[in-house]
Amino acid sequence: MIEKVIIMGAAGRDFHNFNVYFKDNSRYDVIGFTATQIPGIEGRLYPPELSGKLYPEGIPIYPEEQLVSLIREHKADLVAFSYSDISHLELMHKASAVMAEGADFILIGATYTMLRSQKPIIAVCAVRTGCGKSQTTRKVCKIMKKMGKKAVVVRHPMPYGGLASQVVQRFSAYEDFETHKCTIEEREEYEPLVSQGIVVYAGADYGQILKSAEKEADVIIWDGGNNDTPFYYPDVHIVVFDPHRAGHELLYYPGETNMIMADIAVINKVDSAAPEKVAQVRKNIETHAPEADIVLADSALIVERPEQIQGKRVLVVEDGPTLTHGEMPFGAGTIVAERYQAASIVEPEKYASGSIKETYTRYPHVRSVLPAMGYTKAQIHDLEQTINNADCDLVLFATPIDLPELITINKPTIRVRYEYQDHGTPRLEETLMSRLKLDD
Repeated sequence: MIEKVIIMGAAGRDFHNFNVYFKDNSRYDVIGFTATQIPGIEGRLYPPELSGKLYPEGIPIYPEEQLVSLIREHKADLVAFSYSDISHLELMHKASAVMAEGADFILIGATYTMLRSQKPIIAVCAVRTGCGKSQTTRKVCKIMKKMGKKAVVVRHPMPYGGLASQVVQRFSAYEDFETHKCTIEEREEYEPLVSQGIVVYAGADYGQILKSAEKEADVIIWDGGNNDTPFYYPDVHIVVFDPHRAGHELLYYPGETNMIMADIAVINKVDSAAPEKVAQVRKNIETHAPEADIVLADSALIVERPEQIQGKRVLVVEDGPTLTHGEMPFGAGTIVAERYQAASIVEPEKYASGSIKETYTRYPHVRSVLPAMGYTKAQIHDLEQTINNADCDLVLFATPIDLPELITINKPTIRVRYEYQDHGTPRLEETLMSRLKLDD
């Protein structure tokens, strides 16, 4: 009997699960994907070039809001949940709605969809969006370079444009961002690594991506997205924790899975978090991942011209995903504004333009800062307009890329960056090398 399937996703894990679990499998009939979290990714088609011989016309992608009606219309037998950073409670609400319609609800096992590599794999994952994976990945790249090994990074998928042209993407120069029509969110992940001289792969087919990366890498570093588990089977699994959200490591899917599988648990942001929260995270790791090595880290802030912040009314622009589905009400920019005695942090919501207004409606916990949303050209324009509308003396950009290079700002700006820094011992380098077996 052929089972009719709907895959719930957010333009990433869903496509990977299809490729390795459902594609060319005559037991299943995938009638569609649903999409959420990322603006504007529904209404597209998973193209024939990727969907295989069973789907010569491709597979439609619907808004998640249509899930129940799709189950009814197609008499779906199975719904496969395939995205990340969702609370256990919300996840089970979705499961309940599906099961009430008579369909099965499944979560595919973490290791079942991991591809094996001929090269060593170091995975950098997290328990929530915005814990500090990217800076940890950059640190791991530096460690590999010190060891004389060429590291190639494979980034968790962000295929928000035309999927047929995003099967395998390779980034090694700034021109590649234009070639692949990258969104702000994509550039935030790729650009800091390319600036470091690291080749980055991403796209939609992680089997093909792996073959390409293996041709030029001594070591492949999996740079995770959200709090998702790796697509490749790791030789060393690094998981990053955020004590500003202590306890979330037990409350969000699949972040808790990452914690349980961790070889190295990095408790980040120790320099700005309350000691009791750091202790709470440590206790949870020791209880639920007792075999993991624990490393403490700072998210070291690098500020241009910090003396110009004192006494100013500042607008703080933070990393978008960290604030939105990561549910952080603030980020590095807020910490810097307070540390360097800004007169006030300007409330940006009243200046919001277009789609940025919708962001504040959808994520009501974000009030005192502006998320750097830029999934489309229209949204980038709305972000620029919101910043230029704001009545402030200074704009603090705490985003991984230099946004004023991409948009025109009518007021002074200061950039805030953040890098991994060991907080005492054991250090990440020694801990990683004790776990990783490399050929000379």
